[in-house]
Amino acid sequence: MRIVETVVDINSKRKSRMADKIIEACGGVDGKIIAILGVTFKPNTDDMRDSPSLDIVASLQDAGATIRAFDPEGMEEAETMMADITWCADAYDAMRDADAVGIISEWNQFRALDLERVKSLLKAPVMIDLRNIYDPESMSSAGFTYVSVGRARVDGL
Repeated sequence: MRIVETVVDINSKRKSRMADKIIEACGGVDGKIIAILGVTFKPNTDDMRDSPSLDIVASLQDAGATIRAFDPEGMEEAETMMADITWCADAYDAMRDADAVGIISEWNQFRALDLERVKSLLKAPVMIDLRNIYDPESMSSAGFTYVSVGRARVDGL
């Protein structure tokens, strides 16, 4: 039983650290709009059970962020579990006038974002990639401040 409790505790702390990565990358999120891409537990499903987005989004909101989100399959289910979110028609709609974008689920369509379009939509080119789907050097070359997991932050500004 102690092993299970330890695993639950570690997973909870990990989700908190992911929210902190977004908050730190934005220099705080109070009064800011954060675009969230992917809210489901994993891509290609609408499964929200134990999705990290539940804790991450709640932490961002507690810190004062306004959330605009898109998920290809999970928005209907997520709406029953998450409050005060603007659900968007697509990834680009979610990023319109946002202060930063955070990728939580690694849907294939998020791997092929038009980065020039992303930059034109965001107030500042800040991406927090919690699934490491982009290459830090490429993101820096494209002019992004890019934060991922287990890799150094890059500032391409």
